[in-house]
Amino acid sequence: NKHEVEKPLLCKSMSSANGAKQHQDNEYETVNAMTTLERWWDQIKIKLGIKKGEIDQGLRVLRSNDPAYNQEQNFPDNFISTTKYKAYSFLIVNLCEQFSRLANAYFLLILILQLIPWIAALDWWITLLPLLFVLSVTGFKDAYDDIQRWRSDKSINNRTTTALINKQWSETKWSEVNVGTLLRIKSNESIPADLLLISSSSPNGLAYIETAELDGETNLKVRQSLAETESYVDDTEKLSKFFGRVECELPNNRLDKYIGLLAMESIYDGDGDLAQYSLDNDKILLRGMVLKNTSWVVGLTVFTGHQTKLMMNSGKPTLKRTNVDQLLNKIVYYILGLLLALCTVCGVGSFIWETIRGEYFSEQFAPWISPFDNALLIAVMRIPSYIIVLNTLVPISLYVSVEMIRLGQSMFINWDLLMYHNETDTPAKARSTALNEELGQIKYVFSDKTGTLTQNVMVFLKASINSVQYGSGTGSEEDIAMDPAKSVDFSWNEYADPKFTYDDESIVTAVNDRDPEVDKFLKVLSLCHTVMSSEEDGKLVYQAQSPDEEALLTAARNFGYVFLTRTQKTVTMSLLGVTEEYEMLALLDFDNVRKRMSIILRCPDGKIRLFCKGADTTVIPLLNNNDPAKLEATLDHMNFYAREGLRTLIIACKEISDQDFAEWEIIFEKAQLSLEDRDDQINAAQDLIETELDLVGSSAIEDKLQDGVPETIANLARASIKIWVLTGDKQETAINIGYSCKLIKPRMEVLILEGDESDEVKFEIKELQYRIDELKRVAKKEGVDAEFALVVTGSTLRYALEESLKYTFLDLALQCAAVICCRVTPLQKALVVRLVKNFKPNKSDDDNITLAIGDGANDVSMIREAHIGVGISGKEGMQAVLASDFCFAQFRFLERLILVHGHWSYIRMCKFLRYFFFKNFAFTLVQLFYAPFCGFTAQTIFDPLYITLYNVVFTSM
Repeated sequence: NKHEVEKPLLCKSMSSANGAKQHQDNEYETVNAMTTLERWWDQIKIKLGIKKGEIDQGLRVLRSNDPAYNQEQNFPDNFISTTKYKAYSFLIVNLCEQFSRLANAYFLLILILQLIPWIAALDWWITLLPLLFVLSVTGFKDAYDDIQRWRSDKSINNRTTTALINKQWSETKWSEVNVGTLLRIKSNESIPADLLLISSSSPNGLAYIETAELDGETNLKVRQSLAETESYVDDTEKLSKFFGRVECELPNNRLDKYIGLLAMESIYDGDGDLAQYSLDNDKILLRGMVLKNTSWVVGLTVFTGHQTKLMMNSGKPTLKRTNVDQLLNKIVYYILGLLLALCTVCGVGSFIWETIRGEYFSEQFAPWISPFDNALLIAVMRIPSYIIVLNTLVPISLYVSVEMIRLGQSMFINWDLLMYHNETDTPAKARSTALNEELGQIKYVFSDKTGTLTQNVMVFLKASINSVQYGSGTGSEEDIAMDPAKSVDFSWNEYADPKFTYDDESIVTAVNDRDPEVDKFLKVLSLCHTVMSSEEDGKLVYQAQSPDEEALLTAARNFGYVFLTRTQKTVTMSLLGVTEEYEMLALLDFDNVRKRMSIILRCPDGKIRLFCKGADTTVIPLLNNNDPAKLEATLDHMNFYAREGLRTLIIACKEISDQDFAEWEIIFEKAQLSLEDRDDQINAAQDLIETELDLVGSSAIEDKLQDGVPETIANLARASIKIWVLTGDKQETAINIGYSCKLIKPRMEVLILEGDESDEVKFEIKELQYRIDELKRVAKKEGVDAEFALVVTGSTLRYALEESLKYTFLDLALQCAAVICCRVTPLQKALVVRLVKNFKPNKSDDDNITLAIGDGANDVSMIREAHIGVGISGKEGMQAVLASDFCFAQFRFLERLILVHGHWSYIRMCKFLRYFFFKNFAFTLVQLFYAPFCGFTAQTIFDPLYITLYNVVFTSM
């Protein structure tokens, strides 16, 4: 009976996937599956017995091959609609939107006033025609855009996929796919809904997917099914009998996270209960992904329609408003105030004129009979009449004209051949057309280092193993081309990568001598990673998501420790030509918090070992104290590498007894199966096993500066723009890069803030402030300028950003020409940008206009936080580009973006605004000056048609 699957043991209550407990990383804002109003309405329906919902359970529960059960849960279908309007409500909704704009609402008021005969100084059509013109153009544009969206939605909803319905595969529309349905996706087909991967045509349940529609990345990623489901392949009979129950998080917008459990009929644990299998993001295929290099996959639908992660991430981006926009709004309000004041003056003039001359004038010259004989009442009625006559003081076409100018200036950026990168065929692109003039007001630039200032082309250069250094020179191809004798001969290795060069034969000698410490070091490089391998034209090719991993793996490969392949349970390598298979017991993956990864393997000798690599700040505290001399020598070597600008990692390992591993495995599996606070429990379990590690050594990777970086930074500094570098690298590496790119000049005094406690940081800030004051006094006596560079570590920044210290810290930082923050997290990057962005010593001070530039997913938070975000299309994917306002391929193009396009955009916009307000005032004040000559009777000196066309046609551009 398939209903056996529903066991209460599985139903651990979990808090909503969007609840507060899942907010451990504040860089992400989870989006609730339903709005508060929808949840309230659903609760009412549940209480009335109309609907059974997920809300009260706090999780989604679904069954495969059980449409009746899934239908009871009222899951939405897979139909999507991204249109803004409905056909029956377009006119009302669109008009409401347009009249929410101040200028349109103002002219609607003028039109209403013109319909009142007693105060209508002008015919109503004089205001109606330009207002209709603006409303019609905007309405037609909105309608056209919405029709295009409707057509796109229709095309997507009508796509077909293969679904298992009534025990047979049949073609079905995407819009008709339901939760709990099994789908078969073929190679190069898009995924129609969020699916749990059941099986695939590739060995070990592997599926290669492209995620360009989700994050812009074109490199292939890997997903892998559970070992327990991969045997189902695409056997129709077996799949028809696949009865599984999935409990998972509620729909949310976290693309990198999925929490769930799967239980299947007829699979029980040792206690006779249904076995539970942990589900994570590596087993999920999201809507929008494209299947590549895999003939087919079978997946179970878990989220459909607007509850898929792709659709929940398709919300509107945050609107960034420029200083010019804010100034325009203020000016319009000031003009409205001035208009009311002028109309009041004209009303007073009318009262005086009517009192002195009005009655005589009316009797002698006026052919009509005034409906009012009271001078005060006439004067009051003249005020709205003059609002009508002087309405051109408020520019109806201002915002339209500004947007057209911005569009034109954005096209100048897109067309700029001097910002085109020929090697990658990447032009500069203005992704936002509303921020061009803001580029001309930049005061602070916040930059990532790796991939932004550097090339993000990693090369293994040096290593420290058992207190011995390996690698003597730069190892560059240019260096070796000048002296071929430096190059190590790898012809003995059939797997060697011909692009890899090395200049120190001693490490190969140590490998051939089977040095045990070198053996451990290279085994960690070859085994501890998440890289997938494949064969292309008979050659071994690695699919790495990180250039660091690829560089380390390529080095190990050339030294004879060749990673060959991996399955869900094994990792296979070739050790100097001998194939060895390792049983994979656990993989403790890397993340931005842990800053390390570990893998636990049962080695061919039967022993269990843990291999670990990571940042020194997180791995060193986990080391045992068995060899202090080795640790001291390794740290000295790492500091030397860092001063050369190299990226370093600590390499460690340890042996684990079978009993210790068995006890830990129970804790780890329990954490993996938890639906509540799973991440916290997994991290705690990982910390239990990653202790008492044996230090093996450290690696050093080179990442060279991009072309033109020093010159760009120097020119930006000459323009009084301050540059802050926010990086995750070591302090010494960051300082060295600072000197290399001329961010830190030789004459600068380098100040280092590195306290580990709040009080200590507070004391250091005061000390550094005193030091700055002293050096300024000395420099003043010598008649020179004192310049400072501040270096802050991430652990110190944690305290410096506290409410009690942040403004003291900022005051210190703002006195420095350059600031480098090292070992920072993505969230800290955003907090630093926010601190500078919002700082105003006085209310009258101008905003500190900020620009953030980066190339990776860890830079997205600061790019969104800054006034202007710039994305570098590099080797870390396209997340930064997708979150940016402007993008290009090289850091050096930032100079031209700010100092050329930004400068001229700002000047052009200022000149245009001065012209625009001048011509409107010049036109309107003629009417004002004419008022005394017409007895303040709100008569117009111009032809009505001329008034109508003046702003809309004659002077609109």
